Amino acid sequence: MTISRNPRRSLRRIVAGVITLATTVTATLTVAASPAQAATTAGIDVSRYQGSINWTSVHNAGIQFAYIKSTEGISYKDPNFGTNYVGAYNAGVIRGAYHFALPDRSTGTAQANYLASSGGAWSADGRTLPAALDIEFNPYGATCYGLSQAAMRTWISDFLNTYRGRTGRYAVIYTTTSWWTSCTGNWSGPWANHPLWIARWASAPGTLPAGAPYYSFWQYTAGGSVAGVGGAVDRNYFNGDRSRLVALANNT
Repeated sequence: MTISRNPRRSLRRIVAGVITLATTVTATLTVAASPAQAATTAGIDVSRYQGSINWTSVHNAGIQFAYIKSTEGISYKDPNFGTNYVGAYNAGVIRGAYHFALPDRSTGTAQANYLASSGGAWSADGRTLPAALDIEFNPYGATCYGLSQAAMRTWISDFLNTYRGRTGRYAVIYTTTSWWTSCTGNWSGPWANHPLWIARWASAPGTLPAGAPYYSFWQYTAGGSVAGVGGAVDRNYFNGDRSRLVALANNT
């Protein structure tokens, strides 16, 4: 079945209510448009829901990297992925693909292979980041996709190991601390090698999953704006300057 919904938009409707409640309790949890950070590099993540993107304008606005939706499950490919992936590269934006995981639909191995065969493989060209596994609250059903914590850890391991076998790279993992704690038992296994992309729409990244010494990427708002992109867009920071981002892209 081809999935046409945007899982992150469904998630945002859920999380928006949580954030609204939190802001009535404490002003320190308000979503910041541009959190103050030292030695960070600005980025965005996009899917077909951003429509046509002028990547030259995006680059000129100071955006240095972008994660672009490639696949979901084993049957859906974002129809704008190819255009965005090439457009970002040609504009000088360092880019990577991301895969929205559906652990209740098929194995981690099958989904990693689908990603790698659908444009999410890595190339040593200085502008390609390792792909990201987007694993978070299920917008279609049970929060943890009906898997036990042990089964979820196995699913994630299978995905990560398969992607590394196909590409030679450790995939980035996009998640929230609350989901990771609930659905994996706050498993610390991946963080020795796999970069963490933490999602927290607030003025600070907050508590990280157990064992993660730092975040590599932080999605700090889902309501950002950037020249060249119509409507709201997810804004992110890379935890380092551009030279470190290039090093990650180059696997050095």
